[in-house]
Amino acid sequence: MVTLYDYLDSGNGYKCRLLLALLGIPHRRVELDIDRGETRTPEFLAKNPNGRVPALELEDGSGKTVVLAESNAILCYLAEGTPYLPQDRLQKAQVLQWLFFEQYSHEPYVATPRYILRHLGRDHPRMAEMPERLKKGREALSVMETHLAQTGDFFVGHRYTVADIALYAYTHRADEADLDLQPYPAVRAWLERVASRPGHIPMLPG
Repeated sequence: MVTLYDYLDSGNGYKCRLLLALLGIPHRRVELDIDRGETRTPEFLAKNPNGRVPALELEDGSGKTVVLAESNAILCYLAEGTPYLPQDRLQKAQVLQWLFFEQYSHEPYVATPRYILRHLGRDHPRMAEMPERLKKGREALSVMETHLAQTGDFFVGHRYTVADIALYAYTHRADEADLDLQPYPAVRAWLERVASRPGHIPMLPG
């Protein structure tokens, strides 16, 4: 059975939980509190020297245990051979395009403001970063809005893929980053489509 090292409030971890649920893959989940430094212990650093979650522990085919890090790499590994990762060469590259966009142009400006507000607080010195991060967060949402307004459904090939899962994770919590989704109707409609998919699970309980 695979083991997912995770933190419940992490959107990156949620991506992996969501795909595991959609695929019906049995797994063991180990909660590590990033605010308490639980990903920086010698035991976990031996598994993932980068000291971050999520990380997926699995067998490499020869009976040896290997740990796969980086949420979008985990998504691609789990989705290989399933409808969530297209086999068509161009569509697969387009999925990767959005995964790279999510990590480079979206996550730092949607997820990081959310982390600052939820975990550090409005009195923290990192609040000085917020205006520029939120500006770029709105730019990322505008890119998504333009694309979704043209496609009318999902990000790649008119089908639900790991590109949607990756972008959904933090976008659907954008209000917790002080990002208003009201100006992005295509994004909001897409969020509803994703949430209505069979097998969908919420990020947080309640």
